[in-house]
Amino acid sequence: METHRLTWLQRNLKGDPILWAIVILFSLISIAVVYSATGTLAYRNELHGRTGSVELIVLKHSSLIFIGLGLAWLAHRIDYRHYSRLSLYALLLSVPLLLFTYFMGGELNGASRWLTIPVINQTFQPSDLAKLALITHLASMLSRRQQHLHDFWSTLFPVMLWVGVICGLIVLSNASTALLLFLTCLLLMFIGRVPIKQMLVMVAIGGVLGGAGLAAGQRLGTVLSRISTFTDPNKKMSFQSEHAHIAIATGGLTGKGPGKSTERNIMPHPYSDFIYAIIIEEYGMIGGLFVLFLYLAFLYRGLKTVMNSQGAFGGLLSAGLCFSLVLQAMVNMGVAVGLGPVTGLPLPMLSMGGTSLIFTGLSVGIILAVSRGERETRPMAGEPADTARIPSKRVQYA
Repeated sequence: METHRLTWLQRNLKGDPILWAIVILFSLISIAVVYSATGTLAYRNELHGRTGSVELIVLKHSSLIFIGLGLAWLAHRIDYRHYSRLSLYALLLSVPLLLFTYFMGGELNGASRWLTIPVINQTFQPSDLAKLALITHLASMLSRRQQHLHDFWSTLFPVMLWVGVICGLIVLSNASTALLLFLTCLLLMFIGRVPIKQMLVMVAIGGVLGGAGLAAGQRLGTVLSRISTFTDPNKKMSFQSEHAHIAIATGGLTGKGPGKSTERNIMPHPYSDFIYAIIIEEYGMIGGLFVLFLYLAFLYRGLKTVMNSQGAFGGLLSAGLCFSLVLQAMVNMGVAVGLGPVTGLPLPMLSMGGTSLIFTGLSVGIILAVSRGERETRPMAGEPADTARIPSKRVQYA
């Protein structure tokens, strides 16, 4: 029986088994911590006459996690080279969705970031789709232009155009997501051998356009306020940050124990942006370091996939998606422990969320698809031959 189960797993879970184990472990931790942190949310639902006990909330969260895992499984079964073509269509869809969301989307905390999907009544952030599409298409563009990287008009201009359009539309309502996506794109360009001078041009133009987009959008006042609160020692920190620090300070080395958090009853959103503080309060510094270790292990295995990839597109795609997830995790954990201003970014694979869990699952599935070891030595129909190999030490190292 055990041999049969092992054979089934080997046949159905392709790719890096350690990556699979890390993702499944994150899913189990997420269900446990969200179950602990949503008591206050269930109480507020009851006060306002809405249905939503802790069990129902966790059931919905667990369902989204399993959907995300299912999509990861489906995505990892597909030859990852197909994502190169799909990324352009996803980008073309993202632009009108981002515009529609900005003008007509659901507003929360002064920002229009959500669309409500009819029938299922589930909120959807188009920025999640745009992030995945941009990283995938950027990897595709750079892999196709490995022999023409010094040509501004054929290489940097189309890259700047797409990065500028997507990040510019996102920054109108979500500055932290736009900045993190821009940094991820810069990392991807560095790995893809784009000359430093061209990257500096990209940074300069991105700074100007980003500042203009921020000024024209909905979040300038919020961004300035959060930066001022973080940098000015005379200003009182935000309510969430203050109680996150209390949760971390009272967690100690081993924590109060599962389900015994007290700050979850005080913090407005302990199950999303500041879930890392609840993890430390309940599981202590040991639990917090273990979560940090899991993210670093995820990054390491993802970069191993990059090194083992035989083609530019696979390596760049895996690197971009890994950096996107882990950078967001580092920023979220840094905010929780007081190393940065409040951003509103969830903790990937752990925070309670909606469609963000689904797009995270897709990202993980694509990384696993690359780790299956498909080779790009023979280009697919319609692809140029110069996508077949990675000639740069910089790419090989990443």
